Amino acid sequence: MIDRYARPAMKHVWSEENKLETWLKVELAVCEAWTAKGLIPPEDMAKLRDARHDMARYEEIFERTRHDMTAFTRSITAGLGPEGRWIHHGLTSNDVIDTAQGLQIAEAADLLDADMSALLEVLQARALEHKGTIMIGRTHGIHAEPITFGLKLAMWVEELRRGRERLARAKAEAAGLTVVTPSDAARAAGQLRAKAHGRATAESHG
Repeated sequence: MIDRYARPAMKHVWSEENKLETWLKVELAVCEAWTAKGLIPPEDMAKLRDARHDMARYEEIFERTRHDMTAFTRSITAGLGPEGRWIHHGLTSNDVIDTAQGLQIAEAADLLDADMSALLEVLQARALEHKGTIMIGRTHGIHAEPITFGLKLAMWVEELRRGRERLARAKAEAAGLTVVTPSDAARAAGQLRAKAHGRATAESHG
């Protein structure tokens, strides 16, 4: 982000520190799922919940490996014991990165939505305040029939409401988890094979 134009809250969302913190949340969420499935022992999961990433350690390892996910996972496991073997279990880099980025987008969308809500309140109040304030209407860049300033503001209110609805839909889509474990991949492959077999069978009897 361009620093001079960025607000502190939005800068934080897209900061390197928050990115790695979100990666860690994804990693631990997957570990919780593995624990629920009986793969990770509960006593290991209890220790994993205290896992932290170390930014200085991450940067040091990255300089050697030039691989962000390797540096990240090693910066976590450096502070763990044998339970650290479960970090990144069954995952690819993109599983973590894409999922975390979706969560960051959702976090950024929440900031935008809060601002849009505040702006809506102001516009609605001003639209009522100026419902009788006459102003020149415009069409094709020239003067047209007179309208009220309140009407102009009311139109902005409706535009903003539609924009807020689009933002909510975009947030919902972006926040969808993209983690794919080997079992998910195997299941998806099986479904594709079944569909392909069904199509082939239908064509042979067609």
